Amino acid sequence: MSTAPFPLSHQSSQNRPDAGLDRALRRVVLSGLALVLLVPLARASTDALGWLPLWLVGMPAVAWWSLHRFRLPSAMRRLRPAGRRRAPQARRLRARPAGLARAA
Repeated sequence: MSTAPFPLSHQSSQNRPDAGLDRALRRVVLSGLALVLLVPLARASTDALGWLPLWLVGMPAVAWWSLHRFRLPSAMRRLRPAGRRRAPQARRLRARPAGLARAA
């Protein structure tokens, strides 16, 4: 019996999202974006759902982004600085053991 709860596959296949789900989410995002841009009623807010552009564009876009494991787009990766300057970490002062407690 294996010690891992799920069988591990090759590293390269773990990095690629499911092609069918990727294609479906891309279509949902693009169709929601087209609805929001072309239909004025799709930019409204309803009592039952709230702000419609959030549900038509925002939530599918976040789902699509999470499918790609929250990677930044390649243009954003190039703008990001290469390394992070590390400053020394703040240290806590150790409390001195008090012989007698102070009266308030």
